[in-house]
Parts: sequence; C-alpha cells; structure tokens
Amino acid sequence: MSLALGGILDYPRIFAVLSVVVLWLSAQFGVSFHRRRPLQDAEREDFGVVQTATLTLLGLIIGFTFSMAIVRYDLRKHYEEEEANAIGTEYFRAGLLSDGDAALLRFQLRKYLGLRIAFYHAGAGSELRRINTDTAQLQTEMWHSVETPARAQETPVKALVVSGMNDVLNSQGYTQAAWWNRIPVAAWGLLAFIAIGCNFLVGYGAHGAGVRAGLLIVLPLIVATSFLLIADIDCPYHGLIHVIPQNLISLSESLRTR
Repeated sequence: MSLALGGILDYPRIFAVLSVVVLWLSAQFGVSFHRRRPLQDAEREDFGVVQTATLTLLGLIIGFTFSMAIVRYDLRKHYEEEEANAIGTEYFRAGLLSDGDAALLRFQLRKYLGLRIAFYHAGAGSELRRINTDTAQLQTEMWHSVETPARAQETPVKALVVSGMNDVLNSQGYTQAAWWNRIPVAAWGLLAFIAIGCNFLVGYGAHGAGVRAGLLIVLPLIVATSFLLIADIDCPYHGLIHVIPQNLISLSESLRTR
C-alpha cells in the first residue's frame, strides 16, 4: 500500500482527485451511519467537542505538512544555486591549467552545465535516467581531466582546480539528495487517516437532507486542494510548481559570451 501511495504522490493532480472521492465517500458513510444510529440530543454537545477538536487537529497537521514541503522546496532551490556557483567557479579556475587542459575542461563543464539544466526540466522516467547516466559518465571524465595534470605536477595552484572540481561533484550529490528527500509516505498515510475520520464525523454530525446534499462536498474539496498544494510543492518531477534553474541558465548564457 505504501508503494502504491508513493507512486500516486508523484502525480499530485491525480492524488487530489482521488482524495476528493475518498473523503466524500467517508462523509457519505458518516451520513449512512447516522441513519442507523442517530445522535441523541444529550450526545450532540459532546460530539461537537470531539468534532471540533478533530477538525482543529487536521488543520494543524495540514499546516505542519505544508511547512515540511516548503522546507524541502527551499532546499532544492538552495542547492541549484550552489551548483551554479560551483560550476562557474571551476570554469574560471580551469584557466590555471595549461591551454590544452583548460580548453578540454571548459568544454566538459559547458556540456555538464547543459545536462544539469536538462535535469531540472526532465520528468521522472527514461529521460531522467539517461540524463543521470550521462552526468555520471561526464563527472568521471571531468575528474580525470583535473586528476591527470595534478598528478603530473603537484602544485598548490592545481590543487585549487582539483578542489573546485570536488565542489562541483559534491553539489550535484547534494542536489540529488534534496530531490530524494520528500515527505515520508507514512506521514501522508496518517494525514489521510485523520482527514477520512474528520469527514466521517462531519457526515455523521450533519442533519437535514439539504445540508447533506449541498455542503458535505465542501470539506473534501478544501482538504483535497490542500493535499494538491502540498504534494505539488513536494514533488520535484510532476505538477505545476517546479524549481526553475535560473542560476544555471544565467551561468550558461554568460559562458556563451566568453
């Protein structure tokens, strides 16, 4: 079940539609249960306290989950900036090598920069796997391009170039880790459980045919919209909200003029 939920979370809009359906059915089940076992007048006040507390808890949990998604989104933006800085710095440090080695390394860095921009625009699938494979291969080639001259003549200047390449490789690893670091599926499961319980209580506490028919869809829509926003921000591959590689694109444009 956790694998299925994790797969659905990669498609926020589908997840939101399923949430509306499940939550609305939960409310309808509450209405059906109310018909079989209606609330007594003496119980309604206590039920109202429980219902209010549960809805308040749902709101707090949604807010906390939204905060988790925002932190992860900001982290992805931060590492995109770090990648651009690392690549740009190494591009200029390449000039400390001999002309032939510098030209080769700068060519590789421009190609690598294109792959990193493509990474941010690619969705999950075969295209992303191809980009990751090409990136890993090019990283090996770039490391060899700085390792060979550094071994041939060990100087502090060439050590600076090697250190810059180490920053380039590390920044890509940090970015990948940030893209993998998403809201745990278990947290989503607990949030869904609380939301289903809240909608059941709303349906169970509703009375009057007009209220049941017209208003029971309101809470599922609101909660599902919240789920859509959280899942969209938390999902780096699909959805409407993405990390745009503005710093990498700006660096690519500036390097074309050099």
